[in-house]
Amino acid sequence: MKSAFPFPIGLRNGLIMGVVSIFIALIGMLQAFSARALAGNVTLTNIIIILLGVLTGYFAIRKMEGSTSIGQRILAGLTAGVVNGAMLAILMLIISTVDLRDILVNATPELVNILMFGQNFYVYESAIILVVLFGILGLVAVLLELLPGRLRRAILWGLAIVALFGLFWEVLTGLALTRLLLDWIGWQLGRTLSWTAAIVIFVISGLITYFRPNIDQTLGGRYHRMPVAGQTSLRWIGFGLLTLALLVLPAAVGQFWSQTLTTIGLFALMGLGLNIVVGLAGLLDLGYVAFYAIGAYTMALLTSPASSMASNGNPAMSFWIALPISLIVAAFSGILLGIPVLRLRGDYLAIVTLGFGEIIRVLALSDLLKPWIGGPQGILETPAPQLFDLSLKDPRLLYYLLLAACLLGVFVSIRLNFSRIGRAWIAMREDEDVAQAMGINLVAAKLMAFSIGAALAGIGGAIFASRQGAIFPSDFTLFISINVLCLIIIGGIGSIPGTIVGALFLVGLPEVLREVDEFRILAYGFGLVIMMIVKPEGLLPSARRRMELHEHEAGGMAGTPTPISEVGGKA
Repeated sequence: MKSAFPFPIGLRNGLIMGVVSIFIALIGMLQAFSARALAGNVTLTNIIIILLGVLTGYFAIRKMEGSTSIGQRILAGLTAGVVNGAMLAILMLIISTVDLRDILVNATPELVNILMFGQNFYVYESAIILVVLFGILGLVAVLLELLPGRLRRAILWGLAIVALFGLFWEVLTGLALTRLLLDWIGWQLGRTLSWTAAIVIFVISGLITYFRPNIDQTLGGRYHRMPVAGQTSLRWIGFGLLTLALLVLPAAVGQFWSQTLTTIGLFALMGLGLNIVVGLAGLLDLGYVAFYAIGAYTMALLTSPASSMASNGNPAMSFWIALPISLIVAAFSGILLGIPVLRLRGDYLAIVTLGFGEIIRVLALSDLLKPWIGGPQGILETPAPQLFDLSLKDPRLLYYLLLAACLLGVFVSIRLNFSRIGRAWIAMREDEDVAQAMGINLVAAKLMAFSIGAALAGIGGAIFASRQGAIFPSDFTLFISINVLCLIIIGGIGSIPGTIVGALFLVGLPEVLREVDEFRILAYGFGLVIMMIVKPEGLLPSARRRMELHEHEAGGMAGTPTPISEVGGKA
């Protein structure tokens, strides 16, 4: 049972978050982000410090019982914030008096200056200000929790949208389409988001969020009252606008961001495949990168003039002939993996598939296969795809190939999701024993999931090999599998749109935030923890997943049996 005593709860959470805050400060994250301005003079480092204070109070009041008074919640949030601020203040005082750079390289005067917010205060005055500030931020978390739900969501979404605009401001103002539009209307925008623009964005996004239920109800009611022909026409118009936007995107963003879009497309394609294996079938596969590598090596072997097959007198194949062969080889590899793990579940399945992925990487590095696939030297001179006389080496052209592959993956995923085999996968994911008792062939269902997921990864690997021009075993590490798994968790397990959104966040955002590259693994872990606490179903969850995780909010608890009197109408 949760404790209702505010001071011990606040003290415990303040100490925990204080350790987290000190860790973030000492790994150099605050210094790395201090040069990235979001709006006016507010930097990303300032936002991180504010978030640490607010989250400290938020986690403290989450530990309080629902029956506790407002005063107890205020005391818990205030205590947690003050303790966190006091720990950071002690760190600042120690660094300012003792040189710790021999053992802690990031314990520098720059860190002290950041914790003093760049002001010319005395260190002791700054320490008191830091404690007071974190206490206020703990109270802010309490006040947000006391606000009505719609108003709280409007404020938080408004702030989040402003932060996103600040992060992407330089990118948005640097796009070719944006520059043409600004030149046409005669506007001049600065390199950072101005305070006026930030306030306007906050107000507009907050109002849209606040009135969204009313807007959805009004527009949804009008949509459902329309005849079927009208609804179909609206859907086709929306599909046409989306298609047009996707087609003109490379011309609007330029060559550099087209290259980034191709990377996002590769991970989205792999995410769609792993979403079938993990999201639908419930088979936790940590060796998914193996199929990506198999597709890439198959493409390189068949198309590169420097490969072992070409050196043996075999003519190099065209990309379009080698692509379906790579797909088939990867799908067959998925079946080979599935056969020995048919009886495994959960953690045991994850460990075995992880081993399979490492076996493929070690074999690619080994002297045993070096005469065929080059060992550590890899395979060079893999040609870019050729369409008639047009080379797709330019990322603005290769983008369309990946777009077609992703659309194929989306089409296959949608058709499978609502098919007989899709329903069998979902039943198998929930309970294999019950699914088998209902007549589902578990062997066929598992092998089908592994092969289809591997086929999509094989397509991605084949396109990757042609894009890179050379592949090496170091391109196919375990971290690729972890990335793909993270993007489907953050986007929403089992959700096709969520997979695309997850790829945008985990692959596209680090390209915008070059500073985060050094802390990518930490950022992934932090994002996953926050996602599990705040939105466990993901950013864009599937309807089924949302119902499973929020069934208790609709009046029942997951797993609660239905009374016999409600089955068939009579007991």
